[in-house]
Amino acid sequence: MSFTHLDESGNPSMVDVGEKNVTRRTAKAQAIVVLSDTIMDMLDGDEIQTKKGPVFQTAILAGIMGAKRTSELIPLCHPLGLEKVGVDIAINEQREVVIVCTARLSGKTGVEMEALTGASVAALTIYDMCKAFSHDIIIKETRLIEKTGGKSDYLKP
Repeated sequence: MSFTHLDESGNPSMVDVGEKNVTRRTAKAQAIVVLSDTIMDMLDGDEIQTKKGPVFQTAILAGIMGAKRTSELIPLCHPLGLEKVGVDIAINEQREVVIVCTARLSGKTGVEMEALTGASVAALTIYDMCKAFSHDIIIKETRLIEKTGGKSDYLKP
């Protein structure tokens, strides 16, 4: 097996997807943010309100924007015409913030990087909006949890 982003000489190269078939592709990625008790105690229903605005609503918008700009951030990613990007934020039993970003398109290349970027940018936005209250914030377990379409499917065990 060889790296797909290297040419015959070992130099970085964008993958040629010209001969690939267009298929419906979906990816889901997750990031978990651990906030201090001080910040979690500010939770009012499903949201944390700050002077900067609603934390989770802002993170959802940032995650969508991040997914749309993935090719500008990751050097060898193809620019994609995403058909759908969604970001969901929930609090789990451990009082962690769970972000799930779903990206979808019909195309010749997958959307894993877009989903991962969306989840990551949403997590970073939560950090940015909450750091005034505490720097005791951990962003952990950013990972792909599902991919369908293309050569193979993936579902996190």
